[in-house]
Amino acid sequence: MTRTERYADLQLHSSASDGSDAPGEVIRRAHALGFAAVALTDHDTLLGLPEARRTADALGVELIPACEISTLDADERQIDVLAYGVSTTDRRFENTLRSLRDGRFARAWGMVQKLNEFGYTVSFDRVMEIAGGTENIGRPHVARAMVEAGVVPDVKSAFTEEFILDGGRCYVQRLKVSPEEAIVMIHDAGGVAVAAHPGRTRLSDEEIVGLVASGLDGIEAFYPQHDDAQTERFLGLAEQHRLLVTGGSDDHGDVNEGRLMGTIRLPYAYVDALNVAMAVRARHIAVK
Repeated sequence: MTRTERYADLQLHSSASDGSDAPGEVIRRAHALGFAAVALTDHDTLLGLPEARRTADALGVELIPACEISTLDADERQIDVLAYGVSTTDRRFENTLRSLRDGRFARAWGMVQKLNEFGYTVSFDRVMEIAGGTENIGRPHVARAMVEAGVVPDVKSAFTEEFILDGGRCYVQRLKVSPEEAIVMIHDAGGVAVAAHPGRTRLSDEEIVGLVASGLDGIEAFYPQHDDAQTERFLGLAEQHRLLVTGGSDDHGDVNEGRLMGTIRLPYAYVDALNVAMAVRARHIAVK
């Protein structure tokens, strides 16, 4: 395989957060699909990285340390920020991620209580079993427990106004971190901050420019739900504001939209640019 034929997927999720596959299995799937580089971007956690690293090293896959931070803007809209190249030993960053995960636990418990109040017999113990513990429990785990309990026929049906969709009657808000705060956190941990799937979160040009003013480093232009016009728009903004460009499938295995790995094949030139930016950020932190 020549260098020009190398590809990456820079948004993948594992069972360390809300994906169905173990971190090592995610890497094995990526290797089987011919990816040269990947980023494991589990929600609010770096805990899947050691296993992913062992598998990546064994298979010769380049693994970028990363995570996806769940943030809420002033209008309570979810604006996810991808953190690439963050230090895995930064204690302050890990403590913040732990606070977010603890908030997820309380949130999931609250949603189960609401479901029970409305007469749906969903067990929180079963939710925890599905999540594999309490470290990064989330809505998909509640949804899977709802399916098992016969409340809904499938996971997608749980994410409605009737149940646990944002603002739904069984929805519970989580601990709030703003996108601007997340950018600062990422930079302080030696990482690069990228706006995740801006088309899905309906970020306007003005909002993206505002995040650039707060230090945003890049934008995820290539994404399965972006149409051609959106992709071109984000590429144009990236060029105008000198932003890094990334892309990823947002694969969660058998959860949510299904197995999406392979739908986005990001040319390796974008990884080269990201690696340079991560190296610059790491040197900046080292001399502080």
